[in-house]
Amino acid sequence: MTQSHARLLVVSPHLDDAVLSCGLLLIASPSAIVCTVFTAPPRENMSTDWDRQSGFKDAFEAMQARKREDALALQMLGAQPVHLPFCDAQYRQTPSLNELTEALRHTFRAHKPDKAIVPLGLFHSDHMLVTDACLPLITEMPDTVFHAYEDVPYRRMDQAVSQRIEELTKRGYLLSPADDVPATINRSASHEKMKREAIAAYTSQLRAFGADAETRLYSTEKYWQLQTRRIEPEAG
Repeated sequence: MTQSHARLLVVSPHLDDAVLSCGLLLIASPSAIVCTVFTAPPRENMSTDWDRQSGFKDAFEAMQARKREDALALQMLGAQPVHLPFCDAQYRQTPSLNELTEALRHTFRAHKPDKAIVPLGLFHSDHMLVTDACLPLITEMPDTVFHAYEDVPYRRMDQAVSQRIEELTKRGYLLSPADDVPATINRSASHEKMKREAIAAYTSQLRAFGADAETRLYSTEKYWQLQTRRIEPEAG
């Protein structure tokens, strides 16, 4: 497979989602931008169950380490990180939808991607919020082709993908299998190995996911073309 040289921007809710869900695509897209939304610690320090399971004593320590892990993983895949200053749901300081859309709009305008890959928005409230914040940009940026990736690990949940597609369809979006995206991916043993090594860089998150995390988190990448449905004017 040939490498893709289109300007690619992948939106990642958390510090690992892009690599888990799009690692092979990132390898095939040199200098892709990965914009991660929830990378900030809470204003006041705290300790959460997830951070403790990840091996951290508090949120400040957790977010510093997780950003280092993310920078290393993306460097291994040749991607460039952009970190937005929002807190994930566990820190109970969730941004508003409008605030998040405006920050993403600024990021898109700064990088002018030809292709944007956003989460389908499965199960997790942070993932759904990020997807919803990206949707207005589809009509605002007609020169950018939008696709959605199936969020790992939530894509394994029974009917999670089909129910989300049904919901988005009812809201006026058209999703169809993105045959053009997988065509750019090289599934050679060397690229598969690179992705697995990048996943392994998220040491703390693998610890929290438990035994056999690397095996359970490695999944075939699946993409959907994401468009707004054209409404035909009524005859009259």
